[in-house]
Amino acid sequence: MKLSLIISAAILMLLPQSKWEHFVSYEGRFKVLTPGEFVESAKEVETEIGTLTYHTFYFQEKEEKSADNLFYMVSYVDYPEGSIHSDSLELLPSFFETTIETAAKSVDGSLLYSSEINLFDYPGRLWRIDYLEEKVTIKTKGILANSRYYNIQTISLKGKNLNPMVDKFLDSFKIIDKKE
Repeated sequence: MKLSLIISAAILMLLPQSKWEHFVSYEGRFKVLTPGEFVESAKEVETEIGTLTYHTFYFQEKEEKSADNLFYMVSYVDYPEGSIHSDSLELLPSFFETTIETAAKSVDGSLLYSSEINLFDYPGRLWRIDYLEEKVTIKTKGILANSRYYNIQTISLKGKNLNPMVDKFLDSFKIIDKKE
């Protein structure tokens, strides 16, 4: 085990745990640790490939000045059969590239980095966008599990964007089996 992982694990063990709780969405087939109660919403969007329903679960901190992160979110959308799939090796690079570019444009932000990741044997990307004149940071993990796309993200003030709660939240995300 790398020393940095050992240190990160030790820091997380020392942090207050009482606020964090497990959130499970059986319909969304995921679970995640969250620092507060998630609010759920669903929005239908007309696209070139049909009507897509975006399911969003989020927690927003009330005390912005003292909060490690301002916002914690998990969302997912199911793409129609034949449009995109996690084993579509030819389509995945452009799918993730377009997703990341759209995310940056939606907040008029700057992409600072993007890297390929693999979670639970599914392809994904990890990226960071700064926006609002580089005062706010969004860190995102995007995963394509079969034809379902998951988006897991935190939003932080720039000076607090490296806090351990970012990774605690992002790394706690798990895809669950329907039977679980």
